[in-house]
Formats: sequence, structure tokens, C-alpha cells
Amino acid sequence: MSWKIEEQLCFLLYANSRNVIKLYKKLLDPIGLTYTQYITMIALWEKDHQTVSELGEKLSLDSGTLTPLLKKLESDHRIKRTRDPEDERRVWIDLTDAGQALSKVAEQIPFELYQCVDLPESDAKMLFDVLSKLHASIKPECNLEEKELHS
Repeated sequence: MSWKIEEQLCFLLYANSRNVIKLYKKLLDPIGLTYTQYITMIALWEKDHQTVSELGEKLSLDSGTLTPLLKKLESDHRIKRTRDPEDERRVWIDLTDAGQALSKVAEQIPFELYQCVDLPESDAKMLFDVLSKLHASIKPECNLEEKELHS
């Protein structure tokens, strides 16, 4: 096998993800959001009043990543967290008025980002479709065993 980094799907996904997130950073810094906070807010603008576990599942984020992110959004008065009185283990996430208003400020961000990508719309649509299929097809339960390396 001949190793070439540019022929590795994992590298292309990684490098493109980093590049796109760098572009988002330039757009999100002025409104005080990180990329992960931004996608969290999008999920809440789509559907307000979700549990932490629902949100984590939708965003593919574990609680170790999501909890500090939600604490920061709460300290910035964009969301509020409320323990469910019937089940203390469940925490509800709700947008505040400021969090809801931020959706209007952020609504042009996807269009502004697209201006930084020199890709025909038909290719962008095809890429979206392929990445959607990839996301849906990855099997988190896939049993990959650790292999012992022999020199």
C-alpha cells in the first residue's frame, strides 16, 4: 500500500472541517459564539425547550462537552437550564429572549460563509447529500477491536 495523505478520506474530512470552522470563527466572534455554541443555538432555534440529552443526541455531543458549553450560554443569558421537578436527573434547556433575538442577528451567517466557498451550487447540494448519507450510515455500535501492533 502506498500512503498518500491527500488520498485519505479521513484527512479530507478533517482538513475541510477545520477550514470551515475557521471561516465560521470570523463570522461568530462578533456575536460572541464559538462554532459549537452556534450549532447548539441552531438546534434550539429549530426547537426550543429540549432536554440536555435530546440536545446532545441531536448534536452528537457528549455531556462532558455539552455541559460547560450550556453553562457558558447560560452565563451569557442566551439560555436557561431548569431541572425537571418530576425527575431531577432531567435538565430542560430553554432560550431566553436574548437567545431568541440572536437568531435574527445570526440568520445571514450561512449565506456569508457560502460567499467564501468557490463551489457551484449543484456541487454544494451533492456534497450536502453525500455527507448526510455518511452521517446517517456511520455505525456507532461498530465493534472495532484494538489490535496489537507487531514491529
